[in-house]
Amino acid sequence: MHILGINLPDSHLTRFALTNFYGVGHKTAHRICARLQIHDRCKVKNLTPFQVTALSSFLSSPGTVPPIPRLPLASKSFVAPPPNTPVQPLLAKIEADQAARKPKSKAMEALSSLKIESELRREIRENIGHQRMIGSYVGKRHAMHLPVRGQNTQTNAKTARRLNKLERH
Repeated sequence: MHILGINLPDSHLTRFALTNFYGVGHKTAHRICARLQIHDRCKVKNLTPFQVTALSSFLSSPGTVPPIPRLPLASKSFVAPPPNTPVQPLLAKIEADQAARKPKSKAMEALSSLKIESELRREIRENIGHQRMIGSYVGKRHAMHLPVRGQNTQTNAKTARRLNKLERH
């Protein structure tokens, strides 16, 4: 199955297949599956057309997807209202309780600001360009194609071979 130009193997579990997208790791894939109500043991070939559509629309623009309604669980001391009570006031009360209780969770914020594939690659390229432009140590290391995060280069034969290689055609 192809979603946004990425091939998802039919025999893989959906939460592991989602890691084929650049910028989606195991934790993010698990959150996406939970957000779209895809079971942990569901394989890609077993996804319903509705789930495939929801998945592709979420991955194409995660910031524009409406949030899922969060309905609270009843406490032990809860007494149900009488059956003839209208639904609208009950829903308004639930929404007011949710607004007063707490803001959006960090997991929801993380998914709404999710960047994958070309958008993430562009952002990383811009960050590296900014480091090079301001002349930071990290930017200079990027410019010289050297390790940036403190890795050893003096005794590293692979790095030396790569850096001192003569290209012969």
